[in-house]
Amino acid sequence: QVQLVESGGGLVQPGGSLRLSCAASGSIFSIYAMGWYRQAPGKQRELVAVSTSGASTNYADDVKSRFTISRDSAKNTAYLQMNSLKPEDTAVYYCNAVIRTTTELTPRVYWGQGTQVTVSS
Repeated sequence: QVQLVESGGGLVQPGGSLRLSCAASGSIFSIYAMGWYRQAPGKQRELVAVSTSGASTNYADDVKSRFTISRDSAKNTAYLQMNSLKPEDTAVYYCNAVIRTTTELTPRVYWGQGTQVTVSS
């Protein structure tokens, strides 16, 4: 019923920038929050940034001054602008959203398929 499609990953040199996009589609009634998680090889998936419907945002400490999450509510799309990228930012980045569909009363968590971000010289 709901799909999250990420784009924008790739290979970038240290100090470079990338912008990830996550477009939600389907039978959407309301989006309560959209965010980004990442998972590096051998590590657990961790929160990177989240934006709620009330326009509040929250970031992991190690990305706070470098990454910015934003949303275009009209397009049901979230973005993650990543600047000053470091090799330790290398991971698969997953979009996450809390969405209530037109056929369900209870919001559910949805995940995208992930997009690879590699920071290397």
